[in-house]
Amino acid sequence: MATWNSRGLRGSLLEEEINRTNETYKDQNLCLIQKIPTPITPINIDKESRHITLAYFEQKSTVDYIGVVQGYPVCFDAKESKTTTFSMQNIHPHQVAFMEQFEKQNGIAFFLIYFTGIEVYYYLPFRHFLPFWERMQAGGRKSFRYDELDLTWILPSRPGVMVPYLEMINKDILERD
Repeated sequence: MATWNSRGLRGSLLEEEINRTNETYKDQNLCLIQKIPTPITPINIDKESRHITLAYFEQKSTVDYIGVVQGYPVCFDAKESKTTTFSMQNIHPHQVAFMEQFEKQNGIAFFLIYFTGIEVYYYLPFRHFLPFWERMQAGGRKSFRYDELDLTWILPSRPGVMVPYLEMINKDILERD
């Protein structure tokens, strides 16, 4: 049984930035993206603050976000790395399987990775992630380095948009055609 505690707050700043970005995009009628909550069962609740201090996950989660962008179904997961090496320990086989099935249904799956140490937001298309996953499954490295990535997928800076990923979705679509 997996449990939740303060580690569950990792990535919450990135998720808040993505949630604000999604609101901006929704207000501009560009897309509709929803955060998928992870179902938990509380074990301990602090009576004074009414905060959950210990819980377990009811079921395996799939991805952090799912929705539609101008008619294209999209799903993605948000991840952070303090260094320029991204450890894949927090990506689970059931998430990879879901994203793989999502893409087989003509959806667009990707990871948004924030490399906090160098302050870079990176769009990693699922098909570009797979070689790293397969390398790990074959007994190779359980991580990938920033210098292994195609830097044309770095998110551009846009005024008024915290995590401007729509341009990269467009690039992703064009690369598929």
